[in-house]
Amino acid sequence: MIKTLLITVLIILVCVALLSVKVIFKKNGRFPNTHIEGNKALAKKGIYCAKTEDRIQQRRRNLEDRLKEL
Repeated sequence: MIKTLLITVLIILVCVALLSVKVIFKKNGRFPNTHIEGNKALAKKGIYCAKTEDRIQQRRRNLEDRLKEL
């Protein structure tokens, strides 16, 4: 039981170390931004995250629609 636990912890530590090689050894290393708003190619195509899309649509509503909500 303890042998299995130690092997598991060792495997996890090796995986974390390998995943963070770029961050540790590169000057000013950072993990890559995988969010939609961080992707310049999607922004050029006009594709944004759900929150940003909602915010854009809220700005585009006309006065009549806003008054109906009141």
